[in-house]
Amino acid sequence: MGADRPGEFELIRRFFAPLAKDPGSLGLTDDAAVLTPREGHDLVLTKDVLAADIHFFAEDAPEAIAAKALRVNLSDLAAKGARPRGYLMGLSLPSDWTVDWLERFCNGLAADQAAYDFHLLGGDTVRSGNGLQVSITAIGEVETGSAVRRSGARPGDLLFVTGTIGDAAAGLQARLNPDFCRDHDLTESEEAHILDRYLLPRPRTRLAGAVTDYASAAMDVSDGLFADSAHMASASALDLTIDLDQVPLSQALAHLKIKSPEDFARCLNGGDDYEILMAVPEDVSGTFCRVAHLAGCLVTQIGHARAGEGRIRLEEAGQPVDYGRFAGFSHF
Repeated sequence: MGADRPGEFELIRRFFAPLAKDPGSLGLTDDAAVLTPREGHDLVLTKDVLAADIHFFAEDAPEAIAAKALRVNLSDLAAKGARPRGYLMGLSLPSDWTVDWLERFCNGLAADQAAYDFHLLGGDTVRSGNGLQVSITAIGEVETGSAVRRSGARPGDLLFVTGTIGDAAAGLQARLNPDFCRDHDLTESEEAHILDRYLLPRPRTRLAGAVTDYASAAMDVSDGLFADSAHMASASALDLTIDLDQVPLSQALAHLKIKSPEDFARCLNGGDDYEILMAVPEDVSGTFCRVAHLAGCLVTQIGHARAGEGRIRLEEAGQPVDYGRFAGFSHF
């Protein structure tokens, strides 16, 4: 350990205890947190592990790495209709970590804690033998029995998605290939947009109430829109039809679609969107859209559910499209 690095308990006191504002954290002075859900509520728990040079680049700003680690979990909570309550963090630091890096990382955590109103409850910090890894277990609350699963879609439901799709995957391509944006004639603002969406997801936490009130099924889009739609179709034991002409695109992706249909197809189902895919009964879909608008969330109808065997069907201009064109994200 470097001479300027604090020991284990000083690390907790200096960096992590200031983040532990929930009484259940016990100020990080005990072996575990103690958390009681509000009366009439269930706890919803989710975990994501992010690894350097897989989910982010090791040279990315520490503040951005911290934000991404929290936000990918917040997206899962929002898709279940849950309000964030707190989180546990496992942090594996590389051998060359510095005090300055950790200060900036914790500043990033603090900023998102303030933005999304949830706090550190506990965790563990170790030295990694294989690069930086951040593991977050996020905890939220929903009214008892109201958590929305991916398995609840019903024939006749309309399929909606938040935001725009494919930007983060395009941003990753731009990070991997410095000539990507120039080769595809993307403007500076389009390049800035896709790079930002790759590094900083926008969890749709404001939509959580509408998810519980109106959606029969919901899940976050992290492995790719079509890959995750297939998961919902399988879990709900029905077929989902998606109209490619209706999938919401940013200006950057619309530009990419014209310039390079092959790269566009790769990005459209590339994952890391962290939007919410929802099946909503048709008779409440209008109200759902109005509530989403009031919450400041763009939602777009992209398809519908029908009786079937758990498959998805892609259409463009009314004609079927081969799903094999669109490869989703793989964790392995």
